[in-house]
Amino acid sequence: MNPVAPPAPLRSGLHAPLRLRILTALPFVLAAGTHLLLLALWSDRLPDRLATHFTLAGEPDGFTGRTAFAAAGTVALLVLGAAWTLFTQRAALWGAWLTAGLLGTLLCLLLGDNLDVTDPAAVSFPLGGLAVAAGAGAVLALAGHALSRLVPPEDGPAHDTGVDPEAPRLDLGSGEVAGWSRATASAPLTALGLLLLAVGAVAPLLGGRLLLPLAVLLAVPGLALARVRVSVDRRGLTVRSTLTPRPRVHVPLADIAGADARDVHALREFGGWGYRFRARRTGMILRSGEALVVRRGDGREFAVTVPDARTAAALLNTLVERRGRL
Repeated sequence: MNPVAPPAPLRSGLHAPLRLRILTALPFVLAAGTHLLLLALWSDRLPDRLATHFTLAGEPDGFTGRTAFAAAGTVALLVLGAAWTLFTQRAALWGAWLTAGLLGTLLCLLLGDNLDVTDPAAVSFPLGGLAVAAGAGAVLALAGHALSRLVPPEDGPAHDTGVDPEAPRLDLGSGEVAGWSRATASAPLTALGLLLLAVGAVAPLLGGRLLLPLAVLLAVPGLALARVRVSVDRRGLTVRSTLTPRPRVHVPLADIAGADARDVHALREFGGWGYRFRARRTGMILRSGEALVVRRGDGREFAVTVPDARTAAALLNTLVERRGRL
């Protein structure tokens, strides 16, 4: 393997990811604050037990104490906010605002329907309330989309014309065949997925039955990405979950211009963990540290954090050059 000069670090766009994270968390903080403020202002007008779950006909079939309702609603908003903040991207900021607006409005409407009632069983929640919540979510989604313009896109890498002469290579004979494979895991994604499942398991006990499917919906993709296997062979680069058949990312050898190994910072450069999108750059980011970075022919980059990335990059460069000589 040839000696390699230290590669230039990825341009991180420090201020853009930080600004994106703040704008993503903001609607959830505002929704949680509004929820708690209304609970405090209306404390004398609310019954001790609130009607919190309803049939399709709008009749109550689930009740929750005020303290439990306050805790469950606040935790749901903050956990969702944390998940969106970890996994969001500039183009999906509207989704975070939609989620916060929808859930926050539903919590506030529930409080309003329980005002001044002596028997929670007499409370009704018409389907019109769902339409109001959807409308509020749509308005906030538009606001989130507009605010995404405050997050400048990152500059992409220049167009690649071939393997860097100083990039690492493996000394393979013309008839030799080689492959490389490593499994790697993400502690943050594993912890977040387990936390979401725990919240979903506890939520029905507190009357928040709708939180269970929502928690599962968020936790399963995170856990699927928490452990992946990275493989390099004559077909190119493949990254797949070790728990489920999908997600799977494959970069064909014909689409690879070169590869190198470099250190990346999950939050500063990619805004979090998981499958991340940036301008002309994507990545399966499980942690900060050593990463295999593949440069495509059109100048885009794909990064995956994995141990022994330098060996994987060396093999890819050798295979790319061998294919170019065919």
